[in-house]
Amino acid sequence: MTDSERGGESTAITKRGGGSAATRGRTTIADGVVEKIAGMAARDVVGVHAMGSGLSRTFGAVRDRVPGGGGAKASVARGVKAEVGEVQTALDLEIVVDYGVSISDVAGAVRENVIAAVERMTGLEVVEVNIAVSDVKLPDEEEDEPESRLQ
Repeated sequence: MTDSERGGESTAITKRGGGSAATRGRTTIADGVVEKIAGMAARDVVGVHAMGSGLSRTFGAVRDRVPGGGGAKASVARGVKAEVGEVQTALDLEIVVDYGVSISDVAGAVRENVIAAVERMTGLEVVEVNIAVSDVKLPDEEEDEPESRLQ
């Protein structure tokens, strides 16, 4: 007996929108988002003292002290450059390592951590992570932060 013979209405469910919610629209991820994720992941690796060159760290320290200068948000991505496509990304990182660590081990650990974090959080395929070691932090060296003239 069919629905029409029973006098009832059809209980068929009509799908609307043509597919799952994941396929309805496009997601774009800004370069800066990937740079922040990569910067945080790189800093988590033991042996990474800082990100960026000495000059960029000095300018960053000055910018951090200026009200409205970007502060910690800007420093998270310091030393990271990302090129983001629709499904892939490539990263360039500039790091300062602590004296005494194996640079190749630290670079490998940074690559692994950055790739895992970026791919997990963004869904993008990381095609390469280039690492430039710009300095080594010696135990007796002082930080490269300029002294503040403000009291």
